[in-house]
Amino acid sequence: MYSTEIGGISWVDLTVDNAQAIRDFYSDVIGLKAEPLSMGDYDDYVMKSPHNEELQVGVCHAKGVNSGLPPQWLVYFNVEDIETSVEACTKRGGKVITPVREIGDFSMCIIQDPAGAVAALIAKK
Repeated sequence: MYSTEIGGISWVDLTVDNAQAIRDFYSDVIGLKAEPLSMGDYDDYVMKSPHNEELQVGVCHAKGVNSGLPPQWLVYFNVEDIETSVEACTKRGGKVITPVREIGDFSMCIIQDPAGAVAALIAKK
């Protein structure tokens, strides 16, 4: 499902107030296995397939850099250059919801398009 190609979706996660409850909901409904991912003073969760241990999706707390995000499944689109994409977003009437931040070998931010839909942009450094 995931892609490393420009324009492809590299990840999907959900940010909510109570990640543990929603983690358990998706574990029971879909059958995913949860694995904690330390965020310092709390854990977010990566959800894995019960058959092959592949990462499928994430369930995150609405804390820290994720505070204020709407509770919806967020797709991460691969882009060539994060700054160029952010500039194009604002020029085309979109909004930058979170500033560009560095996560390991990647730069990412969350945007909102002119219709109100929210997505993440992610670029390899």
